[in-house]
Amino acid sequence: MDSNSITMPMSDPNPWATAMNNLGMPPMGMTGQPLMPDFDPNLGMMAGITSMNPMMPGLGIVPAPLSQDVPAVKEIIHCKSCTLFPPNPNLPPPATRERPPGCKTVFVGGLPENANEQLIMEVFGQCGDITAIRKSKKNFCHIRFAEEFTVDKALFLSGYRIRLGSSTDKKDTGRLHVDFAQARDDLYEWECRQRMLAREERHRRKMEEDRLRPPSPPPIVHYSEHECSQLGDKIKDDGKFPEAVRVLLTWLERGEVNRRNANNFYSMIQSSNSHIRRLMSEKSQHEKEMEEAKEKFKTALAGILAQFEQIVSVFQAASKQKAWDHFSKAQRKNLDMWHKQAEEIRNMHNEQLMGIRREEEMEMSDDDMEDAPDSKDSEDSGVSQAEALKEENDSLRCQLDAYRNEVELLKQEQGKNQPIRSEEDSTHSQQLSFLQQALQGMQKQLLNMREELKQREVELEKSLEDKQLLKNQVQTLKEGLQNLQNTHIMQVCLAECVLGLCLCMILFPISGIISTFLHVHPFGASIEYICSYLQRLDTKINPGEVEALLSRLPCTFRQELTGVGASLEKRWNFCGFEGIKST
Repeated sequence: MDSNSITMPMSDPNPWATAMNNLGMPPMGMTGQPLMPDFDPNLGMMAGITSMNPMMPGLGIVPAPLSQDVPAVKEIIHCKSCTLFPPNPNLPPPATRERPPGCKTVFVGGLPENANEQLIMEVFGQCGDITAIRKSKKNFCHIRFAEEFTVDKALFLSGYRIRLGSSTDKKDTGRLHVDFAQARDDLYEWECRQRMLAREERHRRKMEEDRLRPPSPPPIVHYSEHECSQLGDKIKDDGKFPEAVRVLLTWLERGEVNRRNANNFYSMIQSSNSHIRRLMSEKSQHEKEMEEAKEKFKTALAGILAQFEQIVSVFQAASKQKAWDHFSKAQRKNLDMWHKQAEEIRNMHNEQLMGIRREEEMEMSDDDMEDAPDSKDSEDSGVSQAEALKEENDSLRCQLDAYRNEVELLKQEQGKNQPIRSEEDSTHSQQLSFLQQALQGMQKQLLNMREELKQREVELEKSLEDKQLLKNQVQTLKEGLQNLQNTHIMQVCLAECVLGLCLCMILFPISGIISTFLHVHPFGASIEYICSYLQRLDTKINPGEVEALLSRLPCTFRQELTGVGASLEKRWNFCGFEGIKST
């Protein structure tokens, strides 16, 4: 069945052409010929309505829904065996569910009872190619299209009233309701398409990563005598030093060192160590350049700040009444705005300059603190300097040994292999002279370093003696302070004890008499003996009251048991001064 052709004659083809034009479809005639030969899907037939073209790029996976801002005008549609009447334009648009991903299937409800698949194909076949129709006995069906964008065209027919022929029977009429339908086939195709896009994206990213990945480093050559001699020359060259050191490190990690080539590796390591001074000099040079750049920046910033001050003074002079009255209102407004902007920029530059000065002051204070450290820091710094000098002395000694070994090797080679040409003799003699000069220079440098090491050792000994003197002074000060604290504590305890006794004697006169009595009897006295003494002063005193009073003052009186068996006796002693004796 040709779904794009309509064989029923139409009285007025303009409404159908208008509706199809609003959908972005070319209107077709009875014989399948276009009604408008110069049809342009990008242009609408009605002014002010934006044309819809679901075949636009980017609408292949999830097409955008119809625009709700500019509603399309719905007209009467005449088909071969039915007529579609548009809904009331004043009514709200029919409700639809959320669009499932990859939706190609629509639900069509409100079909006439006498409708068949041929009628459904006639009405909805003009929206696009139909792959399947599943019709139910309850006046609804599911239609699956070949493309996703045709679903939007089918939704356009939602709300239309359909009538079969010219019949007015209820079974031949109905109101169409078109909505999205969720189908497993649509979801499966959509997921397959998404996986394909994901694979393409991963492939694209992998290709991009492979393109941007840095090239692999060149392979490291294996050790040989020829490569070793070339590597020794490269290590001495400042430009080829990083690459040569990487090769040397790889050889060392591979375990290429043995007794035969140990001297070669030692000379290469020694040459690598000789680059330390060059690197330190480069670092100091860069630091010097940085300081010069800082000074230059500071000078330029001060000049800019001075110019800002001049500009601000110009604005201040212009704001005086002598010149201010001659400006107009707009000019005054601009002058105020410019004045504020200039002051803000000047303040900002002032803060920046002050921050630089504060940083310099903090650096100077740190330098002062480093110049005047305590004795421990000076000792540590002296020890570290001595160790550094020793290490440098050892390295120089090793270099000297290496030069000697090279000289011996050259002498042996010269003795074994007698040179044939005079050029070789001259080169050997030059090498020997150069090595001798280098050896003499190294010896001189070694002597200077030894003298400097001796001086540092003498300074270290002096600093150690000063430290010992300071320790002795601190110890004597600590001992004197401890003695003063002990004497102060004794005086305080004695005063407290005396004060306590005085208070006891004032508050409890009997306790004072008892204290005096027991102090005279250092071995203690029984309660009867104490009461007999007190009854001479006051006959109303009984032993129970005296014993209760003594029990209430445990810090002053203490009860002890003396004797054995039948001769067991309780004695009371005076213990008020025991705290003073212990202190």
